[in-house]
Amino acid sequence: MNLENTNLRIEERKLQGPPTTKQAAKKIHGKSRFARINAKVGLKITKAVGTMYAAYIFAAFALLSLPQAIMSKNMVILVAWLSSNFLQLVLLPIIIVGQNVLAKSADMRSEATFKDAEAVLHESINIQKHLAEQDAHLERQDQIIQKIIKHLEGN
Repeated sequence: MNLENTNLRIEERKLQGPPTTKQAAKKIHGKSRFARINAKVGLKITKAVGTMYAAYIFAAFALLSLPQAIMSKNMVILVAWLSSNFLQLVLLPIIIVGQNVLAKSADMRSEATFKDAEAVLHESINIQKHLAEQDAHLERQDQIIQKIIKHLEGN
């Protein structure tokens, strides 16, 4: 990539900015009004359910039916309560919380990588400018040396 293309890419990147959740939602759901509503509703529900508060509320809610499951003295009902009422209700928000932490960590790494790449890009532009100046200087020196050689050969 030459210096001109590099500068064009820098300008393009400045105009685009970093990727956003909104852009990702458009790619996944489309651009229609219905798609935007679906994305907003899904995001709000995910944010609400993906909290430890939701896990505590779901655990309390699941525990409401525990006494009846115990009183039934039926192992199938107890296992069904544990798997469907408790584990599914409580683990869902906890898993979302974990995913949110992992996603934030990935975002932070990605941003750091982006900043590093941007710094390397700007440094490479400076290196390219320096090399171009050096090339011009060497070309001038080469021309002077050629003149000196011609002059010495002529004497």
